[in-house]
Amino acid sequence: MTNKIVEDPRIDPRIKSVFADVKASGGRKVARREDLLAAMAAAAAAPQDNTFGAVLENQDFEAIAPSTGLEISSRQITSSPEGNAISLQVIRPQSAEPLPCVYYIHGGGMMMMSAYDPHFTAWGRMIAARGVAVVLVEFRNAGIANTLPEIAPYPAGLNDCVSGLRWVLDNAGELGIDPERVVVAGESGGGNLTIAAGLAMKRDGQADRIKGLYALCPYIRGDWSEADGGSVMQNSGILIDLLVDNGAVCYGIDAFEARDPLAWPGFASEEDLKGLPKVKISVNECDPLMDEGITLYRKLLRAGVAARCQIAVGTIHGTESFLFCSDISESMAVDIAAFARD
Repeated sequence: MTNKIVEDPRIDPRIKSVFADVKASGGRKVARREDLLAAMAAAAAAPQDNTFGAVLENQDFEAIAPSTGLEISSRQITSSPEGNAISLQVIRPQSAEPLPCVYYIHGGGMMMMSAYDPHFTAWGRMIAARGVAVVLVEFRNAGIANTLPEIAPYPAGLNDCVSGLRWVLDNAGELGIDPERVVVAGESGGGNLTIAAGLAMKRDGQADRIKGLYALCPYIRGDWSEADGGSVMQNSGILIDLLVDNGAVCYGIDAFEARDPLAWPGFASEEDLKGLPKVKISVNECDPLMDEGITLYRKLLRAGVAARCQIAVGTIHGTESFLFCSDISESMAVDIAAFARD
């Protein structure tokens, strides 16, 4: 298959270099969740040479994001309403003062990856080094298990993320966190869950407990086609291909067909969005998801939410959290920390 990243003249040359030898992955639409899970398990068990995962594993993350001056620990907590166990990775500068907090939700389309993956831990360290506490939540994936043994579709992942957020707010003193300066952030599927967590807190009359929502390249629609045009087609196959995406099937087709905004915030109406705290959205220029992030931003403005949006020119989906352009990642880390602090 054609390596679209290498061939696209818009993309940062450093990103092209990273992907020069990475094989383009194919894909196909799957109708049944059971078939998709089997295919995902088989892919996860296959050799990882010349894949994007191998590229991430081969980075020296300690050099990119040193752990010096940071305290790193984990908390095991109980999620509601199912009573399952989840964990929180807490990364905090060594300080006696209560710090602003970035509650971070990792990407992976709500289907895969872990808060304890080396690049996410390093990303957390990079943000924390800017003077804030970072809490990364390990939630149940819908497709491939992480450090938690269970996989489950919506609303499992959202319930875990909201449970972890409430635990952080309730235990801010123990964690050395300023409860008045807690923001939720995440990229891709984590951007979905960031907005969804805000909607869930609003539903329960607790939106005022969080200071803001920072969604990077949010994955919020659940289904795409050639008729969408725009970034879906212009950037098709640049790291991800939405035309063969199976997110709705994996995360829960019933919630998608019901147009549930807590599963897919792209369905949120202006009324749903009213009353959210401040929101910032960052999208990548060479990402099929760019347009839906901008569309959400405009809908937030119409709903009266204090919202801002930026486009990272020359970048692909999720560039900031992958850390292979460290200056771009550092600039984003500074911005996320300031969003919590200011």
